[in-house]
Amino acid sequence: MESNKQDKDLIKEAFKNKTWNEIKTSDSWMVHKVMSEIIQGFEKLGKIGPCVSIFGSARTPQDQVYAKLATQIAEQLTQKGYGIITGGGAGIMEAANKGAQKGGGKSVGLNIDLPFEQSSNPYIDKDKLINFDYFFVRKLMFVKYSQGFIVLPGGFGTLDELFEALTLIQTTKIGRFPIILVGKEFWSGLLEWIENTLLKKEKNINAKDLLLFKIVDSSDEAVQEIDNFYSSFLLKPNF
Repeated sequence: MESNKQDKDLIKEAFKNKTWNEIKTSDSWMVHKVMSEIIQGFEKLGKIGPCVSIFGSARTPQDQVYAKLATQIAEQLTQKGYGIITGGGAGIMEAANKGAQKGGGKSVGLNIDLPFEQSSNPYIDKDKLINFDYFFVRKLMFVKYSQGFIVLPGGFGTLDELFEALTLIQTTKIGRFPIILVGKEFWSGLLEWIENTLLKKEKNINAKDLLLFKIVDSSDEAVQEIDNFYSSFLLKPNF
């Protein structure tokens, strides 16, 4: 009951002093803002070249094992010819951008404006930081301009990016690209639930859907999976 009251209070506060006409007017102006973000993203990212996106928690300390892995993976990928795209924030994202700069590659940050937690990290190339107000526009950029997803441990935002990509590939709305989950211990519980509940018990997915991603433990494995995927098509980072 207390939870329902809190929900109602939040809804009342959101609509406080707003008429329906004001809400509709606000929506109309939002369309222009969304369009400007899409155009800005297309213009900037279209010039950058092949990149791999690296995802993970903004709350991960830089001395933690997964942050160190993110730096190693990003550095190795830049040496293979890829640029690195992150969400532009702290934690895993900062570690990946650091690795990109360390490897001498392109370091891109797609930062999202939030009331807490998120501010751009210092390892993004000055001309490759793009700020977004809308998550869905930023997700469009990740999917459109990434040749692969490397997903390290994270929270709801990380899972959102992961399942968005899996859904689009599964439904053939986009072409397939490699999705690599790093950290077998972290991802094992989710994989077990997907296999036992989604696949076997509820039959909500097909067995072939499990082939849409790979789980690895090391930076070498992660980079090799990207390489293996594109070499099978006789493609290189400059395709």
